Amino acid sequence: MSLFSWFFTLWHSSASSLLLVGLVGRQLGLRVGLQVAQTATCSRWSTPSDQGLFQDGDVVIGGLFNIYNKPSAIDHDFTQLPQYKSCTGLENLPLQYVYAMVFALEEINHSTTLLPGVKLGYRIHDSCAFPLWAVQAALSLAAGNSTSCDQPVPLIIGGDSSITAQILSRILGPLSVPLMSYTASCPCLSDRHQFPNFFRTIPSDIYQAWAIGRLVIHFKWTWIGAVLENSDYGLTAIKIFQEATQGAGVCLAFVETLNRENIVSEVRRAALIIQASTARVILVFTWYTDARELFVQLAKINVTDRQFLASEAWSTSGDLLQSRVTSQVASGVVGVAIRSSTIPAFENYIRSLNPSHRPDDKFLREFWEKVFGSSLPLCNGTESLEGVQNHFTDTSQLRVTYNVYLAVYAAAHALHSLLSCSHRENSPEKNTSTCYFPKHIKPIELLQYLSNLNVTTPQGDLFYFHGADIPAKYDLVNWQKTPEGSLKLVLIGHVDGFDIHLNESAIQWSTGSNQIPVSVCSESCPPGTRMANRKGEPVCCFDCIPCAEREISNKTDSLQCERCPPEFWSNVERTACIPRQLDFLSFDDALGITLTTTAVSGAMVTTAVFVVFLYYRQTPVVRANNSELSFLLLLSLKLCFLCSLVFIGRPSDWSCWLQQAAFGISFVLCVSCLQVKTIVVLAAFRSARPGAEALMKWFGPGQQRGSVCLFTFIQVIICIIWLTLSPPVPQPDLDTPGLKVTLKCAMVSVLGFSLVLGYIGLLACTCLLLAFLARKLPDNFNEAKLITFSMLIFCVVWVSFVPAYVSSPGKYAVAVEIFSILTSSYGLLLCIFAPKCFIILLRPEKNTKKHLMAR
Repeated sequence: MSLFSWFFTLWHSSASSLLLVGLVGRQLGLRVGLQVAQTATCSRWSTPSDQGLFQDGDVVIGGLFNIYNKPSAIDHDFTQLPQYKSCTGLENLPLQYVYAMVFALEEINHSTTLLPGVKLGYRIHDSCAFPLWAVQAALSLAAGNSTSCDQPVPLIIGGDSSITAQILSRILGPLSVPLMSYTASCPCLSDRHQFPNFFRTIPSDIYQAWAIGRLVIHFKWTWIGAVLENSDYGLTAIKIFQEATQGAGVCLAFVETLNRENIVSEVRRAALIIQASTARVILVFTWYTDARELFVQLAKINVTDRQFLASEAWSTSGDLLQSRVTSQVASGVVGVAIRSSTIPAFENYIRSLNPSHRPDDKFLREFWEKVFGSSLPLCNGTESLEGVQNHFTDTSQLRVTYNVYLAVYAAAHALHSLLSCSHRENSPEKNTSTCYFPKHIKPIELLQYLSNLNVTTPQGDLFYFHGADIPAKYDLVNWQKTPEGSLKLVLIGHVDGFDIHLNESAIQWSTGSNQIPVSVCSESCPPGTRMANRKGEPVCCFDCIPCAEREISNKTDSLQCERCPPEFWSNVERTACIPRQLDFLSFDDALGITLTTTAVSGAMVTTAVFVVFLYYRQTPVVRANNSELSFLLLLSLKLCFLCSLVFIGRPSDWSCWLQQAAFGISFVLCVSCLQVKTIVVLAAFRSARPGAEALMKWFGPGQQRGSVCLFTFIQVIICIIWLTLSPPVPQPDLDTPGLKVTLKCAMVSVLGFSLVLGYIGLLACTCLLLAFLARKLPDNFNEAKLITFSMLIFCVVWVSFVPAYVSSPGKYAVAVEIFSILTSSYGLLLCIFAPKCFIILLRPEKNTKKHLMAR
C-alpha cells in the first residue's frame, strides 16, 4: 500500500482523523493532550520548515500556501510518517496570495471601523503542494507556535486543493478549527455533516460545470470530447456536465482521465484519441500543468483545429497564454474563470516590497534573488519591483488572489461580531450580552459566527456563507490572438449562480473568425426527414431518413414524421401538408377525350344502322325475327353508348344517380331484347314440329313487347329502391395515395350496385344459355348464332370488369367501367348487326326469304 493510500484510509472518518492527529503528533514530538487542553506547559512542535511569515497580534490567523512546488529529501520509510528537510521551486503566483493575506491583515489593522483596537497577526506556512506537509503545518498552527508557545490560531486560511482541504477539514474537525479555502472547489466539501468546519471563498464546481454544459447547448455542440484530471475535480465535473446537458442531445465522444503519476504518457494517449476523434470541441477539466503538457503533445502531432473549453483551473493561466505552443494549438479557448476583482492600493503595496524593509522574510528574499539574479549581499540596494513584470507583480486580474483577500475579510468580520460586547442572538449563550477577549477566543465560537456571516465587501458585493459556500460568480473568458501572434485574455460574459450573460459577438473561435465551430457526430436532419439512430452508437449518431408519402417534418432534427390529415398530402420536400387536388375523369384530358370519342362514335354507328334498318325495313333480313325488337335493341344500344358519357365530368348528386340508373336500365333493356329474340327463335323452331303449331301464339309481338317491358321494369324497381334508400354520392377517394385525390361516386350501398349488376348478369347468362341451345337450328341465317357470340363477348367483358374495377386507382376505375360499357356495347352491335348490314348493303341477292329459309 502506498503512503498516500495509507494516509487516506486513516483520514476516512472523524475517529481515524483523531488517530492520525495522535500519530502525527508522536512523530513530530508533540504531546497532543497537553496542547488540546491548553495547559500552561509548552511542548516542542516541529514544523515542516523553519521558513514562514510570522507576525504577532491580539488574534493570530493561520495561513497555508503552496509557495514551493517540489518537496525534497523525503524519508521513504513507510512504517513512519515522512520527514521533510526542504522544499524548492518558488512559485510567483502563490507568493502573491501570501502577500494578499498580509496586505488584507495590515489594511484591517489600520481600519477604524473593523476590529478597532484589535491587532491581527499571522502565521503563514508553506505546504509545498503536498497533503502530508499541509497536515503537519496545520497541526502546528492548531497547537500553537513551536518557539514562543503562542496560543493556537482560531482559524486557518488554506487547503489549496480539494483533496488537501478534505484531509485538513477532517483532521481539524474534532478541534472545531475553521478551515477557509480559496481554491478547493469540489462539491463534496459542501456536505456539512462531513465537513462542518469548512468554508471557502471559491464557488463549488457545480456551477462552472453547469455553465459549460449550458454553453455547449447554446452553441449546439452535440459531439464533445472530454479530458479530465483523475480526481474529484475532474470526475465530479463531468458528472455534473452530463446532468446539465441531459435531454439536450449532447453526447460524449470520449472521456479520457489523466493520472499525475504518468502524466507524459497519459497526455500522449489523450492527444492521439483527440486526433482520431471526429469531435471538434474538447472539454478539459485539469490543472494548468496537465493542460500545458497536453498542448505540447497535440502540437507534436499537428492537431490545431480543435475548439477547447476550459475549466477555471487553467482558463486564466499566464504560463499557457504566453506559450508559443499554446497559441498554435489552443487559440480561441472559451472558458470559465474565477471572477476577477480589484484590490485598491494592492499593486502599490506589491511593488513597494523590498527585502531591506522585511529582513526576516525568507520568501521575499529568495524571490528577490530569483528576479535580480544575485544574492542579497551582492545587491546594491537600489533594486525595485516597479519595472518588473511577472505573475507576482501582475495585479490586472486578481482572481485567486482576491479569494484570499476575501477570506481574510470574512474572518475579520466574524471576529468583529464575536468580539463586540452587544446583544447577540447568535452567540453561544443565547440572548446574552457576553464580551469575548482576543486572547481567549475559542475556534468553535468563531465557527458559529462564520456560519451566520452576512456583510458587504470593500468592493460593495454582498458576502455570506450558505453552508460552506458563497454565491457563485464566474467570468467567461476567451483566448484571442493579437496581431503579434500571442494570446490575450478577453472577457466575454459572466455567470451569476445559474444565470449566464454572454456577449457572443465578442468571441474569436479557434478558426480565427466569428463563425461558430460545428461539432456533431451526424449533420442535422433537415426538414422533410427524421432521425434514425444507428444501432450500437450514441444517440447523437444517426441517419436522416426521408419522410414517407403523406408524412412531413417541418423542423430540423425531427424524431418522427407527422402524418397529414386525410384531406391533405405532403409536398415534394415533405415539409408541409398541402390540400389534395380533386381529380376526376374530365372531358379535357386525353383519356376522357378518347372515351368520349369512342362513345359518340358508337352512338353514331348505332344511329346509322338504325337508319339502314329503317330504310330497308321491308326486306326479309330486317323483318326476320320481329323487326320491332331489332329497332328496340338498336335504341337500347344507343342508350348504352350515351350513358357512358354520364360517367365523364365532375361527379354531382344527379350525375351519380343517373350514371348507375342509366347504365343498369339500358343494359337490361338491351339484354332483354336479345333474350326475347332467342326465345322467339326457339319457339319458331319448336312450332314447326307436328302438333306444336299453337306454341307461337304464346310468343306473338304483344308477348314479346310485354316480356321486354317486364324484364326492364324489374331493373327499374331495383334502381328506384337503391337510389331512394342509399344512393351513390360524390366523394373524394382519400384512400388513394398521391397529391391528387379522385372525386368519384362512392357506393354507399354495395348491395344495391351488386343487385343491379347481378340482375344484368342473370339475364345475360340466361340469354347465353338459350342462344347456345339454338345455335345449330337448320336455318341458313340463324340469328341465335349471332346472339351467342355477342353474349359470350358481353359476359367475358363484365366478368373481367369486377377485378379490373376493384384494382384500378382513382379515376381509372371509372374509365374501366366506361370501357366495359363501350366494349360490351360494340360487341353486341357488331356481332348482331354487322352480318345483317353486310347482306343488306353488300349482298342484296341474299336478302330474300328463300335464302334465309334455306336449310
